[in-house]
Amino acid sequence: MTGELPAPELAEISLNTVLSALADPLRRGIVRELLDGDGGERACASFELPKAKSTRTHHWRVLREAGFIRQRDAGNGTFVRLRGEFDDRFPGLLATIAKLDET
Repeated sequence: MTGELPAPELAEISLNTVLSALADPLRRGIVRELLDGDGGERACASFELPKAKSTRTHHWRVLREAGFIRQRDAGNGTFVRLRGEFDDRFPGLLATIAKLDET
């Protein structure tokens, strides 16, 4: 199967879902890595996530269902990118995440 995986419409995304997704430091790190990138698509396998495949899949699903990312299955891999319109729903949130110092 190939194609974009289902994600909520922008108006369906709730602040509770977004904040719940951000509660996990690994997911915050994924969002920050995507923000630091060139804005393009990236292979899910290119992220260094020290978790089992099933756990990584769970984290991708949570981020997708919270509206942060779009995910595309290309048969031989899955690719991810930030949703460009996310900032329209929650202005300034992505900029705040980018500035977080988690050290």
